[in-house]
Amino acid sequence: MAFKTDLRQLLKPYYWVNILLSISYVMCKRTAIICQFLHPENDCELDSRETEILFFLIIVVMLRTRKAGSVTMVNYLSSSFVYTKIANLILWFYADVRYGLAFGALFILCGLLLPEPTYQGPEHIIYFRGTQSLDEELQRNKSAVWVICLYAAWHPACVTFAPVFSELSSAYALDNLKFGKMDVGRYPDAAARYHVQDGPTSRQLPTVLLLRSGAETERRPNADRTGKLQKFLFSKDNLKAAFDLDGLYQECKDKLASAKSSKKTQ
Repeated sequence: MAFKTDLRQLLKPYYWVNILLSISYVMCKRTAIICQFLHPENDCELDSRETEILFFLIIVVMLRTRKAGSVTMVNYLSSSFVYTKIANLILWFYADVRYGLAFGALFILCGLLLPEPTYQGPEHIIYFRGTQSLDEELQRNKSAVWVICLYAAWHPACVTFAPVFSELSSAYALDNLKFGKMDVGRYPDAAARYHVQDGPTSRQLPTVLLLRSGAETERRPNADRTGKLQKFLFSKDNLKAAFDLDGLYQECKDKLASAKSSKKTQ
């Protein structure tokens, strides 16, 4: 089912256009007719410098997608597009400055006209504008358990995690089990309060918190006894296990049923 969903996702223009941009140099270099037109004075083989750039690209993509927590084919592609297109830009400039400028213009144009598709499914998430709005909501719902995602809109791992968190919110949200998100890139006071680094090299984005009675009881990723941040893969199953969402859902559901029963007997 997930594979079929990925295939349907790949039919969207954003993905196939970016795939073509990502393989444009190798495809043009290895297609005889195109290569002879673009490079009439050179052969159509990759030289040592081009091969080095491509190998370096493969290593970077593998490392970055792994850090981003990519777990599906679409996640891997989305996480790698920036690096593959930059590598192609370098290769086109290496071949000819004019080709590099043309590819750069196409790169920018596609970024403006074809933004990455966002999750369109159901979600039950409250988006907070800073710690003040979060505090107000915690005061209004003191008995509620909160699952809060601290993220940055520009961070690849946060973009990858967004549909996962939305699906979890749709499946588990109750009147006393709520899901919220706060952009620490826009509201640095939240990053400072919850001790989350919000820089481009941060390994704490996204961070998911579990709040009971307004106090943090669990978070991922978390630090070990030495203070070293433990790696955490933000998949649906890992989140369910780390926060025991099934048990939490049943606990909150039982409390709701008990509260309703008490009201009826009064």
